[in-house]
Amino acid sequence: MNNFSFSIFFTWNNFSIALDVLIMWYLVYHLIMLIKGTKAVQLAKGLVFIFIVRVVAGLLQLHALTYIVDQIVSWSVVGIIIIFQPEIRRGLEHLGRMPIFNGRENTAHDRSVHLVQELDKAIQYMSKRRIGALITLQQETGLNDYIETGIKLDADVTGELLINIFIPNTPLHDGAVIINKDRIAVAAAYLPLSDSSMIPKRLGTRHRAAVGISEVTDAITIVVSEETGGVTITRNGRFLLDMTREEYLKYLNAELVPKPSKKASWYQKIMNKFWKWGAGR
Repeated sequence: MNNFSFSIFFTWNNFSIALDVLIMWYLVYHLIMLIKGTKAVQLAKGLVFIFIVRVVAGLLQLHALTYIVDQIVSWSVVGIIIIFQPEIRRGLEHLGRMPIFNGRENTAHDRSVHLVQELDKAIQYMSKRRIGALITLQQETGLNDYIETGIKLDADVTGELLINIFIPNTPLHDGAVIINKDRIAVAAAYLPLSDSSMIPKRLGTRHRAAVGISEVTDAITIVVSEETGGVTITRNGRFLLDMTREEYLKYLNAELVPKPSKKASWYQKIMNKFWKWGAGR
């Protein structure tokens, strides 16, 4: 009896209904996220109101009102396309940037390359002008305890933003920037100071904090010296002092940028050929 009931419950019809609901929920959720913070939100509220009026009119058998609302809905399709044109275009562009369509298999590789480029831009600017900086990049070990001590930003990593954070006498310059998953999680975070006797006495608090966080986590930390403009990288309790641009770029690329896969799937090969064909037209 139990087996019989179980088999009836898990039928293709029930599965398709559940799948239909999940797909609609997914689409509605992403539609809300797409129009969030735009003027389209107010228009969406108006459409919801019209839908509610149509349902109520149908239940109460208000034939004249039902007819008018049906006509509005029928003719509003073209109007919706015109009114929501910026949001529709943005949504299609977002869809086109998805990895399944963009013909590139190394999205993570591209993001890491971009991260290194933005770090390099900030390091070069601050090093030449002797602007002190402390930047920690989370790896496998979580840094939540230290993220909680900072001021939340949750921003894209750009060289310009990093530079502005560490400009002297600004609210966020004192402390560490913590980068997690290619985004600036917080600024002005506090890191543990190291008591290691191996650290030269000429190095200041930023360097001790960089070594300190490297002793308790596997994070990569970059320090720009305020006194000399020198660049130091710490990890796993070790530090590399006064690195040249070539040296720290080589290190960051080796540690942060995954090697692109040599084997592409059949779908990616087809998409790559398609994009090359389109570019040659």
